Amino acid sequence: MNKETFDYSSERFGDIQMLRYQLDGFKNLTLNQKLYIYCLAQATLWGRDITFDQFGKYNLQIRRTLEAIVIAKYKQESNDFKALELYLKQVWFASGIHHHYAMDKFQPHFSRSYFQEAVLSLGKEFFKLDTHDKLEELCNTLCEIIFNPDILAKRVNKAEGVDLIQTSANNYYENVSQEEVEHFYTNQKQQASDKGLSFGLNTTLVKKNGKIYEEVWKLNGKYGKIIEKIIYWLNKAITYTENDDQKKIIRLLVHYYTTGDLHDFDKYSIAWVKEHKGQIDFINGFIEVYGDALGLKGSWEGIVHYKDLEATKRTQLISSNAQWFEDNSPVNEEFKKKVVKGITANVVCAAMLGGDEYPASAIGINLPNADWIRAEHGSKSVTISNLTHAYNVAAKGNGFIEEFAIDAATRDLIAKHADLTDELHTDLHECLGHGSGKLLPETDSDALKNYGNTIEEARADLFGLYYIADKKLIELGLLHSEEAYKAQYYSYIMNGLMTQLARIKAGKMIEESHMQNRALIARWAFELGKVHNVIEFVQNKEINSNRTKTYIRINDYEKLREIFAQQLAEIQRIKSCGDFDAARMLVETYAIKVDEALHNEVLERYKKLNIAPYKGFINPRMNLEYDINNQVIDVILDYTESYSNQMMRYSKEYSI
Repeated sequence: MNKETFDYSSERFGDIQMLRYQLDGFKNLTLNQKLYIYCLAQATLWGRDITFDQFGKYNLQIRRTLEAIVIAKYKQESNDFKALELYLKQVWFASGIHHHYAMDKFQPHFSRSYFQEAVLSLGKEFFKLDTHDKLEELCNTLCEIIFNPDILAKRVNKAEGVDLIQTSANNYYENVSQEEVEHFYTNQKQQASDKGLSFGLNTTLVKKNGKIYEEVWKLNGKYGKIIEKIIYWLNKAITYTENDDQKKIIRLLVHYYTTGDLHDFDKYSIAWVKEHKGQIDFINGFIEVYGDALGLKGSWEGIVHYKDLEATKRTQLISSNAQWFEDNSPVNEEFKKKVVKGITANVVCAAMLGGDEYPASAIGINLPNADWIRAEHGSKSVTISNLTHAYNVAAKGNGFIEEFAIDAATRDLIAKHADLTDELHTDLHECLGHGSGKLLPETDSDALKNYGNTIEEARADLFGLYYIADKKLIELGLLHSEEAYKAQYYSYIMNGLMTQLARIKAGKMIEESHMQNRALIARWAFELGKVHNVIEFVQNKEINSNRTKTYIRINDYEKLREIFAQQLAEIQRIKSCGDFDAARMLVETYAIKVDEALHNEVLERYKKLNIAPYKGFINPRMNLEYDINNQVIDVILDYTESYSNQMMRYSKEYSI
C-alpha cells in the first residue's frame, strides 16, 4: 500500500479526528529489525495502564466499568448508552476522565440514574466485592467522581493563588500540600551529593500518619506487575538488537526499572544519547513532566521508531552545524555553551505509540531532559515524519487556510512553503532549541516551578523562529527561497494570536503548556511590535453581510525576526538565571487569558468548517507470520483495526 492509496483518516467523535499512520519502508527492514521493533512495541503497549493511573486515581476503575457496560450492551438502544460510548472514547483518548489538552473533566451526557443501574447490573462479582452494600458504596463513589463537577475538576491546575497540588486531580501525590512537596524536594536536593538528579521523577509522594515518603515506581514497587511485563519484552528485544550498544542500553533501562534509582536512570540516559548507529530506537519510561503542575513527576510514555534514512540527511546537516547556531544565537554570551556536545538528530517513522504518546503524539522529541546531561553528553532529537505526513494529508482541502489567512498572496505563500518550513521549525526546535544555552552554575533546574514547561517550550520555539529566517538555511540547501520563512512566521503568529483558540471551550483560559507558549510568543511579539505596527489585527466585512471577520496582517517580517531575537534573549536569560518572577510575569501577562469576543468569533468560524480541533492516531497491529516449522518468518502490519476494537483489545491484552 503506497502513500497515495493509504487511508489516513478514520472515525471522528466529539472534538477528535482519529488518523492512521503508515510505516514507510517497514517491509524493507530485515527480519531481525522487524522482530526488534515487535518486541519493543510490546514493551510500549504494556505501559498503558500506568499512564491511566498516573492521570487520576479512579481512571482505571472508571474505564473498566465503562468498558464492561459497553460489552454488556446495557440498554443499547437508549440515548444514554450512546452517550456513554462517546464518553468512553474520550476517556480512552485522554487516558482518563480529563481532556488531554484543556485538563477539564469531561462532562457526561448520560444520566446518573442510567449509570447507577448499569453498574449495579454488573453485580458485585465483577468488582470482586463480597456484599451488595459495598457495590452500592462503590457505585456512589464513581457517580460522584464522574458527575460532580466540583470533584477532581482539573487534572493539572496552574492557576495563581491556589495550592497547585491539592487542586490538581492527577495521581502523583497523596495527602500532601504544595508547600510540603516543595519543602520535601528542596531538602532532598540540599542533602544529596549529586545535585543533578531528576528528584521525584519516578515516585508518588505520600503522607500517611503524619509521615511523608515516596512510593517508587519500579519492579517490586508501585506499578511493579506492569513493569515486570515491560522488562520481559525489553529482555526479549535484546535478542534482536542491531549492535552491542543497544544491548547495553536495554540492560541499563531494565536495571533502572528494577532499582528505581535515579542514578541508574542517568546512566541509561547517557548511554541512550551516545547510541546513534542503529536504525531503530525507542523511548520507554517515566519521561515528561507536563502532567505535574510543579514539573517534577514523569508520566509514562513509550514510542518505537526507525530512521527515515533519506530525510535524516536534513536533520544531520542541522545538527552537524550546531556549534555555528549556538555561537550566532542572539542571547547573552554568558548563557551560551562554549562547546556544544553530542547533538544527534534524525527524521524517523513511528512504529508504535504508547502511554502519554498515544493516541495523541508529539511530532518531535528531544531528550534527555536533564540539563546537566545535555551540557556534558548532548541530546538526541527526532522529527516523526510519518505522523507529520498523516496530519498534512488530513488537513488538505479542509478550508482552514482559506478561512483564516488574510489574502490570496498569504495563502499562496503558505501553500508553497508551509509543509517544509513546519518541518524545519520542528527540526530546529527539537534538534537545537531544547539543547541550546546553559544554566548558570548556581541555578536550580526546577527554579521556574509551574512556569518552567511553558518557558522551556517558548525557548525552543523562539530558537526555531529566529533561525528559520536565517540565510544559513539557504546556504546549507535546506531552503531554496528567501521568502519561505514568511510562511512559518505568518502561520505561527496567526495560530498564537487566533486560531489555536478553536481548541478551547468558550469561557475557558489557556491551560496547556505548548498552547501557552505559542500565545506568549505571539501576544508578546504583538506588543513589542506596536510602535512599528509590525503585526496588526484587521477587520474585513463579509460580502453581502454586515458581519466582520478578524485577520492577522504582518507588515514587517524582518522587524518581526528582530522581535523574536529580543524574546529569545530574554527567555534564555530567565531560564539560565532561574528568574521565577520574570517567568511568572510573562506567562500570566501573555499566555493564559483569552479575549472573549475574538475567542467566540474563532469558535464560530471554525465550527462552520467542520474540522475536529484535535487529532490522534490508531496504531497498526503487528502480527507474527510463521512457517510450517513454527518459525517466525515475518512481521505483518494490519491497518484495519478500528479505534474501539483497538482500545478494547489493549484493555484485555495489556492490563493486569
